[in-house]
Amino acid sequence: MEIPYEILGKVFIAIALLAIAGIIIALLLGAYSFRKHRMLFPNFILFILYMFYGPAKIICRVFKIKETLVDEILVEVRNAVMLEKFKNIKGKRVIFLPQCMRHPKCKARCDPIIGYECKMCGLCDIGIICKAALKHNFEVYVIPGGSFVKKIIKTQQPDSCIGVACYPELSESMQGASPFMVVQGISLIRDGCFDTKVDVEEVIRKMEECNV
Repeated sequence: MEIPYEILGKVFIAIALLAIAGIIIALLLGAYSFRKHRMLFPNFILFILYMFYGPAKIICRVFKIKETLVDEILVEVRNAVMLEKFKNIKGKRVIFLPQCMRHPKCKARCDPIIGYECKMCGLCDIGIICKAALKHNFEVYVIPGGSFVKKIIKTQQPDSCIGVACYPELSESMQGASPFMVVQGISLIRDGCFDTKVDVEEVIRKMEECNV
């Protein structure tokens, strides 16, 4: 039986064009939702942009749009989708902070399971967040990498979390954590691998949103 290569080629091209159209629509809907704080078809946006994450970034590059827009959309749309659950969920609440927020002279010990144990010495913003977390019934984990998130989820079994990281890491971590708990993400205002910063007031406001 002769293989209909011409038909298969046309089908492949049609599927590829549909995928590209879906990605562009998801990006436009996501960008609109992100800018206007009004979510349109959030589940469609999340599904398409996670399914075609790499191609979506390529499309952004082709049109000279910053590639992190894809991650920004994924984080902010997921934040909006899960916000009401986050506000009202009962149980253990945690905050994941990146170890790059630590002060260069930080003396905190790194536990192999839960990460760095902040002494609230006052040298960096982590101590401020830890003090606020005590007030709002959150546990803070200062983690060296994504593998620690998996360990903490497995051993501590939190019901909700606030994650702080750069947008690319947030979008990946939130996707991985969302089947196990309710998540909210806050992006660093100064990223990199050293001396990073987050809007501390935004983190505290996010904790204050919890109703129970």
